Amino acid sequence: MPTPLAPLLAALAGDEGLVDELVAAARAASPDVARLPAPESRRHVALLLSAGIAAFEGADPDFAEAARLGGDRAAQGVPCAGLLCAIRAARTRVLEVAVPLGRAAGIPDEVLLGAALDFDRYVGALERHVVEGYHAAERARARGRRDQRDGVLRALLLAGGSDEAAAVGLRAGGRYRCVVLDVTDPARAEALEPRLSACGGVFGTVEGRLAGLAPRTPAGLGPGVTAVVGPPLPLERAGDGYRLCVAALAGAARFARTGVHTVAALAAETALAAQPSLGAALAEALLDRLDPADAFHRELAGTALAYLDHGRRLDRTAAALHVHPNTVRYRLRALHERTGLPVDEDGAPVLTTLRCWWALEAWQRGTSGRR
Repeated sequence: MPTPLAPLLAALAGDEGLVDELVAAARAASPDVARLPAPESRRHVALLLSAGIAAFEGADPDFAEAARLGGDRAAQGVPCAGLLCAIRAARTRVLEVAVPLGRAAGIPDEVLLGAALDFDRYVGALERHVVEGYHAAERARARGRRDQRDGVLRALLLAGGSDEAAAVGLRAGGRYRCVVLDVTDPARAEALEPRLSACGGVFGTVEGRLAGLAPRTPAGLGPGVTAVVGPPLPLERAGDGYRLCVAALAGAARFARTGVHTVAALAAETALAAQPSLGAALAEALLDRLDPADAFHRELAGTALAYLDHGRRLDRTAAALHVHPNTVRYRLRALHERTGLPVDEDGAPVLTTLRCWWALEAWQRGTSGRR
């Protein structure tokens, strides 16, 4: 609704001196704004004042310029708090100038008070649109940086190279470790990024997973996160490191390994996970006389696997299974009698032990699935 103060404000809006006063007040209240060129501040102040006058004359408020102001200041690196300080200083200066002039023009105090309250509400709405424009610009810039980062990573890890590596902070002559995590949820990935930034490098989404290239191994990623770290390689071989990490991540998942692991530490798990059919064939060949439906047979296989997992030590195996060492010895002998598997054979070759372990692990895993 038009207010008796509108003509006065309209006259003030055309006063070049007043616009200069508002710019000076805004710049004095915010050092961040003061670092910008004065004409840049003046342009926005004049447009915002004109939009405010139009609103007081009964037009629908137009906050497009307020949103543009917020977006411009975000792009210029002005903190949002500093921007709001400048707006509020200009708002105060408008009232300091307008109220005395209104009284001198014979406008009643109650009308001036009502207009001042209306003006405050308008400035509050204007601030909200400034903040919305500011954050929208920040999000757009973040999306742009993220899109660029993801594009560079995908080119390096999947396509063999990128001409924009330097744009995201990767040195052409540097050596980087590929890091692949079992994190696919975008919100979870975003929450992990501050921790990953501690090891340097660049991280983003590659084939749906959080992945990146970093000069150092990450640490402290929190519980429940699995990360595989490749060897240091030049950028032109980043794809080799990525393929190793993806294969190792599959091995870590199969054997329930969590935490941060190097590709080398997961070499055995990676190789075994890559050949599930071979493991099943080995179990069928060496353990065909075990019945998955027989609880005692499952107990024998579980004891033998624990025995191998605990370095072929009776005492450690017995402690892990909460049984007497003689019970472990009895079960190993019973397994050997049924299958001929040389689990407790002294001096057995490494490959023989590996075949025994792999057959037992595959048989037990298949039994768990069937049950």
